[in-house]
Amino acid sequence: MKGEVVMTDESGACHRDVALIVPPMVRHRMSAAPYLRTWFIEPQCSFAAGLRERCGAGITAAGDLRGLREEDVQIAGAPQSSGTLDPRLLAAMEALARRDIQVTGAAVEAGLSPQRLRALARRQLGMPLARWRIWRRLTRAARALVEGQSIAEAAITGGFADQAHFSRRLREMMGLTPTAVLPMLRPSAARSDVDGD
Repeated sequence: MKGEVVMTDESGACHRDVALIVPPMVRHRMSAAPYLRTWFIEPQCSFAAGLRERCGAGITAAGDLRGLREEDVQIAGAPQSSGTLDPRLLAAMEALARRDIQVTGAAVEAGLSPQRLRALARRQLGMPLARWRIWRRLTRAARALVEGQSIAEAAITGGFADQAHFSRRLREMMGLTPTAVLPMLRPSAARSDVDGD
């Protein structure tokens, strides 16, 4: 079919449609496509919650999302209300975002066992809190890049030890390097403005 996306999941199963939903933490390989639009959705927004309900744990065909626009994602990308996420999960997320503590420490602050907190995060966010924390750091670093910081400066702003740490995490989470992402975030960036990875 013209315009379809083809992905292979970790088990070797092939998925194809004009739009596919890939939940967090699902390993996959995408076939080359002449035109492709990829959306990375904030895990704690209402749009992501709807996608989780729709697809569960695996890659899901979603042809009706073919015409998805940035405006659609922004409108539906508002953070979930406090009534949607468990208040204990919110407390743990706030503790993790506020300072550099382990997930076990955040669980204690939230009044949960570490195992219960992990299960709650998986169910309501679709990813472990350690991954959510990396996502938050990547988001901060991306905003810093948009604001004009160099890749090295954005790495520090995002909370990474250095540029190499930022590069590894970005590639691990999204399959991209900061050098590849920078022109998308800052289209006016000249090639000479891009730091090496």
